[in-house]
Amino acid sequence: MAKGNTLQAMLDRAKAGGETPATTTPIAPPASTPAKAAPSGRQGTKLIGGHFAPEVSTQLRILAAEEGTTVQNLLAEALDDLFVKKGRGRVARNV
Repeated sequence: MAKGNTLQAMLDRAKAGGETPATTTPIAPPASTPAKAAPSGRQGTKLIGGHFAPEVSTQLRILAAEEGTTVQNLLAEALDDLFVKKGRGRVARNV
């Protein structure tokens, strides 16, 4: 009895018909899906990330909600403040 699982169905057919799995037709891997283009708002940008404690994420989301803005805008503001502190010009633009 063939199961929904393709490998199991193949093994069941081999067992029932005396056919060995090595003599069965190999199953082709699924076709890869084409890469999606970045949303138009992200064109010309680069992702910058880091790993932080969960509390950092929570605080950012709370601040964003309280100020009616986005985490990305808060990060842009923080990066610009860092650049100014380090003697660089502001380059991060709020979206």
